[in-house]
Amino acid sequence: MSIDTVLLSKQLFRMTWPMLIGLLAIMSCQLVDSAFIGQLGAKPLAALGFTIPMYQLIIGIQVGLGIATTTVISIALGTQDYRFARELGSLVIASGFILILVLCLLIWGNQKTIIIALGANEALFPLIQEYWLPWLLGSWLGAMLYFGYSIFRAHGETFLPGMMMVLTSVLNIILDPIFIFTLDMGMAGAAWATICAFGTGCIIIYSFILRKHLIILPQHTTIIITGLKRLFSFMTPAMMSQFIPPLSAMVATAIIAGYGDFVVAAWGLGSRLEFFSIIIVLSLTMAMPPIIGKLRGSHDFEKIHQIVKIAVCFVIVWQLIVAVILMSVSMPLSNLLTSDSAVANTLNEYLWIVPLSYGALGVCMIMVSVCSAMGMPNLALVISALRLLGCYLPLLWIGSELAELNGLFIGAMIGNFVAGYMSWQVYKIYYKKLISKHFG
Repeated sequence: MSIDTVLLSKQLFRMTWPMLIGLLAIMSCQLVDSAFIGQLGAKPLAALGFTIPMYQLIIGIQVGLGIATTTVISIALGTQDYRFARELGSLVIASGFILILVLCLLIWGNQKTIIIALGANEALFPLIQEYWLPWLLGSWLGAMLYFGYSIFRAHGETFLPGMMMVLTSVLNIILDPIFIFTLDMGMAGAAWATICAFGTGCIIIYSFILRKHLIILPQHTTIIITGLKRLFSFMTPAMMSQFIPPLSAMVATAIIAGYGDFVVAAWGLGSRLEFFSIIIVLSLTMAMPPIIGKLRGSHDFEKIHQIVKIAVCFVIVWQLIVAVILMSVSMPLSNLLTSDSAVANTLNEYLWIVPLSYGALGVCMIMVSVCSAMGMPNLALVISALRLLGCYLPLLWIGSELAELNGLFIGAMIGNFVAGYMSWQVYKIYYKKLISKHFG
């Protein structure tokens, strides 16, 4: 192993571990949420499952803006234009505030149409209506918290965001049983606990942003226009690539809904476990862009390729280990997350099949993050579309048609494998073109 490889690995580890701890806390919190709601029965869990596509839509916008934030601010810092970097921070917060608020209001105003389109049983409507108002408020606060994290990460600071993720998650976990059971608020109590946790997090993170002078108001209209143009030039394709997962999740949910509420509930729990299982991948996709952005600015493409290979090899091995662990504890874990035997048995089948492909899914996610950080957001969009619309959904549907529920799980697994392989091949082709363009 070369000295460069060792140094890059250390740098990647230093940037990744705070994000890993923070994300681990967030995912644990989400699993605890699901476990508490699961104790209320299959219907609340099914209602929770129908929120996942909408949640992914909100996450898509906030992550898309977060990617753009990291890219444009790190580029400005790389050129030593520190004032413009801070002005961009203000534009990020203002843009995110408006975009997420409008989206949440649209979801709330069209909730019945959305729920029917997703194939929900009419008996679930009261539960979903009760849950969605505080859930959407919590989602908006969570997005604002995420934008604060993104500004810190763009400046190369991952420790504070990571620790804040831990703090808000612990607070959420403490408040969950109080709101859900003690105050007898049911599944809506989980959302109110999240509101309290995220609201506290926003107060703390933005006080640090102001204290460290990471944002300032733009002095001139021309700076606002220039900053927004630069931000949206990266944000638009990044958002579009993030929109594809929630749209595909809606289609997948509609397919799964045909098997009954208990399968929707199991799929929802499986999706939560998937987020938890690929936590290393998510941490890497948050830690790699600032490093790659600086290397891209200095045209050090060889180091970029080295760091990508390090990340890909690690993810493949790690996710295989995770898959084996999930398979070995699938039944006890399923029974822990839900008291409904039909949901638990279905989740057990899911955990024996789909997690085997998480390594390939991780490769695809890394390729999307890397391409965005290298200033190729359109390529990231192509890879996202290829993964979900070209591989995952078609194979999910084909598997469902050929072998019903087991076929659906197998189709999801094969779809991830094909997507991982194809995204790596696409990245290599465009990497070679980039090298040829700059070095002839």
